[in-house]
Amino acid sequence: MSRVLAFLAAVAIVAEAAPAFAQPATPPPGAAIGAPPPPAPAPAPPPTVAPPPPVQVTQLAAPDAFSTPGRDTGLPPTLWRGASLAIVKAVLPQLAERTLPPAAAALARRVLATGAPGPEGAGSDPALTAARAAALIAQGDPQAAAAILARAPGLDRNADLARVAAEAELLAGRDGHACQIEEGLTSGRDDIYWLRLRTYCEAVAGKSAEAQLTFDVAQAQAKDPVFARLMAAKLAGAGDPGAASLRSGLDLALSRSLGLDLSQARASPEVAAALAAGGPSEPAFDVAAAPPDLAPTVAALVGADPLPPAGLERLLDAAEVREPKARARGQAAALLCAPFFEPLGPTLRARVAALNVPQGRASAARLMILADAAADQRLGETALVALWLTAEAGPAGLSPGERAQVVRALRRAGFERDARAFALEGLLALK
Repeated sequence: MSRVLAFLAAVAIVAEAAPAFAQPATPPPGAAIGAPPPPAPAPAPPPTVAPPPPVQVTQLAAPDAFSTPGRDTGLPPTLWRGASLAIVKAVLPQLAERTLPPAAAALARRVLATGAPGPEGAGSDPALTAARAAALIAQGDPQAAAAILARAPGLDRNADLARVAAEAELLAGRDGHACQIEEGLTSGRDDIYWLRLRTYCEAVAGKSAEAQLTFDVAQAQAKDPVFARLMAAKLAGAGDPGAASLRSGLDLALSRSLGLDLSQARASPEVAAALAAGGPSEPAFDVAAAPPDLAPTVAALVGADPLPPAGLERLLDAAEVREPKARARGQAAALLCAPFFEPLGPTLRARVAALNVPQGRASAARLMILADAAADQRLGETALVALWLTAEAGPAGLSPGERAQVVRALRRAGFERDARAFALEGLLALK
């Protein structure tokens, strides 16, 4: 009986709950009965992606008269930073016309063969390119000059630039290339150099009549006995042309074409460099040629090692002897070597200041600019002013006082090898 009563109670409970399960959900307040359910929330917007930064376009500097390398020199691309273009234009023609001593010539070759952006305002001036290449040829590096000129624009429009290029080709034994430069020239073709080169080119091409006519015009414009002697034999195809001439690339080419003995002729520096195998060489110094009291210092400078710390004291001691000639030599040697012991302490500064070494005849203004350029690390300007002073000194060379200032400036600007070479030249010249 109890089980029947429990079953009937459960049925009653389910019957009461059924209507509740069948009723719809109560709408939210304010919503109309029977209205559609609210829309689902909108999806979140995609994250904002920042646009890529704009591409930075770097404007490359246009090639200028110094940017083409003649060879690898190890000098930095900042070589001409801050250099005065006016100083460059003043010095280059002197380097193209004057023979420099070995240390200065080596410095000129390294600086001028370096490919680096030129001084501000240089641009692609063909006159500057010609002056740079001409100086390289004169100081014994025609190969570097030829490499620079091979990429120089305007050879057909600038007679000066074309002349340097033609000489470089003749020095290299590429006569045909030189004749092509002459044929392509559109300006200045009637200058005496081009008349003489045209005579040679026509002669080697077998155009005897044209060559004779051009030769006559050239001689009428400006007589040259050496060229006349050699070319007359070339045009005649017989006779004695005399000795070879090695004044220039054109003389070299003409003498070669005649089969003359080049070893007996005196060669200009550029021709001697062209005839030498392996390109220009660095200056060499014979330690055995140094006076005994300077031999240790000379040997130290020839090497790459720093000078011994006590070296300057020994030189200063030698400068205090009583014999006048030995005293003068000792003082000059001490001053020349003092830059390699910088910075000097108080005692050494006092002893160096007491030296009585004559200044010489160099321009005080140029010496001042030399020191300023070195202090400001204007490398190319330091080198060129040092070369300017050397060129102006002529065959007599720089005085010990002038040379010591050049050595100091070169060393401060980072030209250690060249500073040592200048010092060695000065030491070995002391008597």
